[in-house]
Amino acid sequence: MTSKSSNLKFLNYCVYVISLGGFLFGYDTGVINGALAFMSRPDQLNLGPSLQGVVSSSLVIGACIGALGCGKVADQMGRKKTLRLIAIVFTASTFLCSLAINFWSMSIFRFILGIAVGAASSLSPMYLAEISPDNLRSANVNKNAIFIVLGQLCAFVVNAILGNIWGNWGPIWRIMVLSAAIPSVILWINSFRISGSPQWLLFKRRVNKARQLFRRLGFKDTNALIKSQTEAIDETDDRDFSWAVALKNKKLLYLLITGIVIALIQQISGVNTVMYYGTILLEKVGMGSGGSLYANILIGVVSVVASIFGTRMIEKANHHKMLIIGLSGNVVFLAILGLIMKSTMFSQTVTNALVLIALTFFLANHQGIVSPVTWLLLAEMFPGKVKAQFMSVATATTWITNFVISLIYPQLIALLGTAVVFFVFALTNGFSILLSFLFVNGRKMKNAYQNARV
Repeated sequence: MTSKSSNLKFLNYCVYVISLGGFLFGYDTGVINGALAFMSRPDQLNLGPSLQGVVSSSLVIGACIGALGCGKVADQMGRKKTLRLIAIVFTASTFLCSLAINFWSMSIFRFILGIAVGAASSLSPMYLAEISPDNLRSANVNKNAIFIVLGQLCAFVVNAILGNIWGNWGPIWRIMVLSAAIPSVILWINSFRISGSPQWLLFKRRVNKARQLFRRLGFKDTNALIKSQTEAIDETDDRDFSWAVALKNKKLLYLLITGIVIALIQQISGVNTVMYYGTILLEKVGMGSGGSLYANILIGVVSVVASIFGTRMIEKANHHKMLIIGLSGNVVFLAILGLIMKSTMFSQTVTNALVLIALTFFLANHQGIVSPVTWLLLAEMFPGKVKAQFMSVATATTWITNFVISLIYPQLIALLGTAVVFFVFALTNGFSILLSFLFVNGRKMKNAYQNARV
């Protein structure tokens, strides 16, 4: 085996292991989709719409904290040890969730689980960007986006199998929740064999170790690369990260605000309402419990296929234009979805089929274009010295927005009806198009990245 192929094999191994963080992000946010209906039964946790919102959103509150705290921990402990710690929290909190005896214990345990989910959502794309040579960076970061929807699909499949075979057994939701421990254990075991971040090693002045990792990961001209990055670090005068200094820098402030806007755009699309409440939503439009679970599998398969083709399409495309195209597609498909649900001209069977088709197109568009573009932008837009901290803030923004939407969604459905809520999300995607024109300027972002100094 040549040195080049050996380097590529090691890099790919690291990429797939790190992307398991994204897989767990998807699995743990997707598993509640099917499990929620079962745990809500009167003989189980007896959850009404308000309590369902709290149980779903409790994970998101934890994710906000996990995302905000991950940057500081990753800077102090290193990316590799932080990922290992995340795997441990994933495993322990998953077991606790499966043992929950009431609404309060489930909410608390899902909050702890959320800390790991938020930390993984912040760390994985950043970690992948740091270990990847320039020519592979976009593709490798995009693998995390693919693994997120793959995790959701696997959760939908497990839910459908368990729900349709043992759906009459009350505690079946505990098995659904517990299944998430399997990939978290796999992540922990494999985290011992992956590469650390050579860029983090440079920040810690461990130049020789960083040089070895750069070479093993397949970076070219490592001496020049180390020289340029070391000079950039030296220009910070060896100061630790300071928010006071960073926020006084207009270019860094622009990048931070733009990162927050990108994170906001990703979440106000309404996609996670489908991921969290899809089974309940499909039951409301007339599908049975079993049919709703199987329909989620179709949605998940389409999302995975769309993310694979979408990430390949956007790698070399203009990211801003692709974001606009994706958001425009969201507006169209959500408006169509609302119209179908509002219409009375179709039979129940035809309505069910049209709803499923419209949902599928919406998710394919979002997961294939909008989601990977936003994660790619966030992973690449921040300079190294501020990357972990700024990435944490941007990722926390996704979770704060996610929390608000997932908390109020059941009440919105009860108050406004399903059709009107999707019209509302069509409007929020239109607002996102305006935000992207105002803030997401590729040339300006590149200039700010190259000229910003902490």
